[in-house]
Amino acid sequence: MSDVRRIAIDAMGGDVGPGVMIAGAAQAKAQWPALEFALVGDESAIRTELDAHPSIAASEIVHASDVIAGDEKPSQAIRRAKTTSMGLAVNAVKTGTAAAAVSAGNTGALMAIAKIALRTMPGIDRPALAALLPSLGETDHVMLDLGANTECDTRNLVEFAVMGAAYARCALGLDNPRVNLLNIGTEELKGTEEIREAAALLREATDLPMRFGGFIEGDKISRGETDVVVCDGFSGNISLKTMEGTARFVTDLLRIAFTSSIRSKFGFLVSKPATELLRHRLDPNNHNGAVFLGLNGIVVKSHGSANVKGVANAIGVAAKLVANDITRRITEDLDHFAGHRALTSTGSATASAIPLK
Repeated sequence: MSDVRRIAIDAMGGDVGPGVMIAGAAQAKAQWPALEFALVGDESAIRTELDAHPSIAASEIVHASDVIAGDEKPSQAIRRAKTTSMGLAVNAVKTGTAAAAVSAGNTGALMAIAKIALRTMPGIDRPALAALLPSLGETDHVMLDLGANTECDTRNLVEFAVMGAAYARCALGLDNPRVNLLNIGTEELKGTEEIREAAALLREATDLPMRFGGFIEGDKISRGETDVVVCDGFSGNISLKTMEGTARFVTDLLRIAFTSSIRSKFGFLVSKPATELLRHRLDPNNHNGAVFLGLNGIVVKSHGSANVKGVANAIGVAAKLVANDITRRITEDLDHFAGHRALTSTGSATASAIPLK
């Protein structure tokens, strides 16, 4: 049985190193005082950073002699998992000495190591990478898959919808999140066969704790009209990078506009409260922390360039998922969905060809 308060931190992952990871853990501790940490990495480097953070000075230190490089191939990372900070952090979840692991390291390597160490949950074909993204609604929204699976079939998309809804209930506090499939149009005949079949199955699942709203187009993702956006990893990753690039474009455009003349600089002073709100909503550190859903354990991926606040938010995502027992919720929903299909889809060629359990 894992210690539900302890989170394993890959202290060596990311672009900045242990300074930001440990400072982020200390900031997370201030928000969630019950948290404990296993700090994984070079012991001497970790102890040096802990001197500045007495609130987590008593954390367990797990020495790791090696680090996964940012450009290292997943196959190479797997072979070195037993000696690296990333591999040992994930292993802490496997052995039950930690309830979750957080790393800012190589995404592909983290996915590969986590999948081999923790295995996929019963009833899940492939895990998915999910994240919280800003929207015009009252809360953020969940989007998955963001790159773990470039090609997905009907079964994958349905499983992603079930997992994404469970994630939204845990992370956003929504009882019945709105779920939509990303598509090139909202009409029922639009999109690939896999997307249309997934939509048909999800429309039947009216007794699951989610509201399936059909298809959604890319320009509506952040309008506040949905809580969970489901897509294959290829489309999801492109969408995510496009949104991030657009956010940077808007902020850079505003910066250029407000510094172009004396008059525009005065206008900036007048509109500063509004621009500060915009900057806050678009800051990726306020939405940091993607999770690999569908594994027998919780692994959260922090952005490699995240600052202290971003790392603290990623740890907060892990804490919420542990506290809300995300794995149990996904299992229960999948069991419920499988039982529903067994009763309602007899004779359906489409449904019978897609075993979800």
